[in-house]
Amino acid sequence: MIRATLQQLRVFQAVAEHRSYTRAAEEIHLSQPGVSIQVKRLEEILDATLFEKMGNQIFLTAEGKALLDTCREIFDKLSDFEEKLKEFHGEVTGPLRLAAVTTAKYFLPQYLGTFLRKYPQVVPKLKVSNHERIIERIEANADDIYIMATLPSRDDIEVDAFLEDQLVVLAHPNHPLAKKKKIQPEQLASERIITRELGSGIRLTSEQVFKERGIVIEPYMELGSGEAIKQAVMSDLGISILSSFSLKLELQNKQLALLNVEGFPLCRNWYAVHRKGKHLTRAAKTFLDYLKQENFEDVLRIIAASDDS
Repeated sequence: MIRATLQQLRVFQAVAEHRSYTRAAEEIHLSQPGVSIQVKRLEEILDATLFEKMGNQIFLTAEGKALLDTCREIFDKLSDFEEKLKEFHGEVTGPLRLAAVTTAKYFLPQYLGTFLRKYPQVVPKLKVSNHERIIERIEANADDIYIMATLPSRDDIEVDAFLEDQLVVLAHPNHPLAKKKKIQPEQLASERIITRELGSGIRLTSEQVFKERGIVIEPYMELGSGEAIKQAVMSDLGISILSSFSLKLELQNKQLALLNVEGFPLCRNWYAVHRKGKHLTRAAKTFLDYLKQENFEDVLRIIAASDDS
């Protein structure tokens, strides 16, 4: 049986991940000589060389790489066990791993803010990316809960709708279509259409709607964020389709206009998604229940009331 201590393994992992004895010493609050001694003792216990030095750099040997993988598994499992112990005691605490598509940034912070006021010991870890990247994270089982509006075609996920949204067509206030009524979708094909990049959920949804009507839309410009699209439309470079959640300020300030297009706004739901069979921590379960039960307008009122106090 290997007689290495957890402390020696922690020291080794810190050195291995930082590739530096100095930075490892700072992280784990030991002296640099103390770190070197711990690594040396670990090598003697294992009868293995874990690092090799080339110039001023250190590199993991094959044995070192194998031990680093093992250390990560050990400490991940210990962390999971600590969370389970807290759950046994009924505590809502620990990490909450979320991944969300880009547009969710316009409302998810409000949900998180009010949730964390109730459960301040929860530590959110949020990743925001486009629809395609979130699908990849689902495949990799990288997070607890995924927030998205366009669901993937797979049968290994649990889905809970929690919020309604609208996709709207927007233009510069002086655009020729801004004053028109009952614009036919076919008319948009001749306009300069500004879209999100391939892989965006909004683009997938809107393209599907046009496809069902036999309308072919050739993007005039592809941009990587809703903010960039708003700036382009406000500069009268073209028209676009975005979530109404992202347009509140610009519409209030009359920097953008909504076009009266037949079939719009497109109503859609936002979903909280997780893999079937996923062990959700108490923090993740509690947040999922919170999303399903909390009314978004109530969330905004709570925030407004706290801002006024």
